[in-house]
Amino acid sequence: MQIFAIMPLMKILLVEHDISLSTALVELLRANHYSIDLANDGETGLDLVMSAEYDLILLNWLIPKADAISLCRQLRLQGYCKPILLLTAFNSDTNIIAGLDAGADDYVIKPYNPEALLAKIRSWLRRSGIVASSTLSWGNLTLDQNSGKVTCGEQIISLTANEYKLLELFLQNPNRIFSRKLILDRLWGFDDAPVENAVTTHIKDLRKKLKAGGLTQEILETVYGMGYRLNLVPDHTNYVTTSQQQDIHKKPRAKDLASVNRVLERFRNSFSQQVTVLEQAKTALLAGDLQAQRKQQALHEAHKLAGSMGTFGYPEGSKLARELEDLLGRERTLNANEITEFSQLVTALQHELAKPPLTLTAQPAPLQQTHRILVIDDDTTLTEQLLALAGAWGMRMKIAPDLITARERLALATPDAVLLDLSFPGSQEDGLTLLEELVESNPNLPIVVFTARDSLADRLVVSRLGARQFLHKPSTIEQIFGAISRVLPQTKPSVAKVLIVDDDPVILAGLSQLLTPWGLEVITLSQPQQFWEILIATSPNLVLLDLEMPIVNGLELCQVLRQDAHWGDLPILVVTAHTDAQSLQQAFAAGADDFINKPVLGPELVTRVMSRIERTRARHSPKLNIVQT
Repeated sequence: MQIFAIMPLMKILLVEHDISLSTALVELLRANHYSIDLANDGETGLDLVMSAEYDLILLNWLIPKADAISLCRQLRLQGYCKPILLLTAFNSDTNIIAGLDAGADDYVIKPYNPEALLAKIRSWLRRSGIVASSTLSWGNLTLDQNSGKVTCGEQIISLTANEYKLLELFLQNPNRIFSRKLILDRLWGFDDAPVENAVTTHIKDLRKKLKAGGLTQEILETVYGMGYRLNLVPDHTNYVTTSQQQDIHKKPRAKDLASVNRVLERFRNSFSQQVTVLEQAKTALLAGDLQAQRKQQALHEAHKLAGSMGTFGYPEGSKLARELEDLLGRERTLNANEITEFSQLVTALQHELAKPPLTLTAQPAPLQQTHRILVIDDDTTLTEQLLALAGAWGMRMKIAPDLITARERLALATPDAVLLDLSFPGSQEDGLTLLEELVESNPNLPIVVFTARDSLADRLVVSRLGARQFLHKPSTIEQIFGAISRVLPQTKPSVAKVLIVDDDPVILAGLSQLLTPWGLEVITLSQPQQFWEILIATSPNLVLLDLEMPIVNGLELCQVLRQDAHWGDLPILVVTAHTDAQSLQQAFAAGADDFINKPVLGPELVTRVMSRIERTRARHSPKLNIVQT
């Protein structure tokens, strides 16, 4: 059987200011099928990490604007948990210890052997769980990428090359929806691609063969109007029951809703703070002392609330904020009736925010519980809190209060990640013994060490044994779940890149949550003055712009893009709370391709973004030249 394995493209950030060295290294890495972004200084490197996702960072020791040590520390403080490799000409113990203590995972001494560097990169990607296992499974169905065998239980299922590629594609991307056109793009070249209807035939044949081979459950779900995706895994372990899987399956949007609601929880305080600014403006207006600076600040906050509140379950709040924005936007001084109206609108907005949002239910919809976590800790108060809140983070937890129980649970089932304490009073061994056993038996298992011990010696041992993170007690519940979330495997090959530019962090987070489940790589930017730098560094397939932003507005960014010979054809969608004819005319005149109203509706956003990307790709794809004689 001929196999065409689909390898995920790993993304690496190289921070190097020496042009000759960076050029050679970029060529080496791209020749070995890595996707590379280049930063010439520390500040640019930090901006890129905050706006895009990287699987690994190669960091030169001597760089302008921020040295490697400072950059490492800042990245770790801001939650970046992927591997960082230092490139250095310094070979002293002092420098190496300083780099590792600052947060680097490893170092490469210059001049380096290219093969040795590539081997280190592969090793750290494997340790991080980024390089996937060669065996893919779904229930009792297994696909071995090394041998090319597909088995259901003990029975071998014979597939054609195209059927094998289809199955492999869906198993590698369990949360993705693939249209027929996208399947053609991924699995066939331009010269040998069949018509789209042939995809339907291939999927039908694949389903038949899997069923004949003993697979009793339907593996592929038809998402009408969109394409196909992998069904939920039939799970009979004690982590998630079959009935729970069925309940989840009946609510296919529960995961998306829960993720958006978690964003709302993160930014709920910002709504209150923005309303407080309007309350202060109201007080100043009633006193006849609304200064220009305070008025401008209130106008800015009203504008942001008009766009974000409706998206997160407060449609009436968006309407009230829009009316407030209209009053504040008037050039003249407000009269007595308008001041009274402003005061009433602010009060109504405060009452609206006190209500529960429409998108939330009495009990937040749980995430699809596919992440199984084993917590090895004897602190019952802590573990009970973790158990109570695990569902909201998309996790299902089992607790082992001691190392003996931990080994028993591990013998029954392998979790997706482990939270491990190092100290167990009354036991002759500590958690380091189990850590060493786990890393040796399952090197790809993500382990977070969570302990009150905080010596350099402990940290060095934990690092050398291969744990993914070291979390010091005491930590908040959010910090604990955050650390676990960061080490869980994230397999997210993207359909395309979307750059979202908006000065409102609530909107940025919400739009990102809506688009990411569809396989899009989302880059967010809250400072429009950095637009060009981030555009060049990330090369997006589409740009989503807010029209009204401070310093640089969306209309200006549209014009800048359309004037550039290289980026002039990039699709631009504007997001705006203003849909009057004049605003839309200005947007289209500046070069926008389409607009989306605030508050943003998820289905409309996804449909417009995906269709615009598809159309652009179709326009740029090679066409058959027909010569008439």
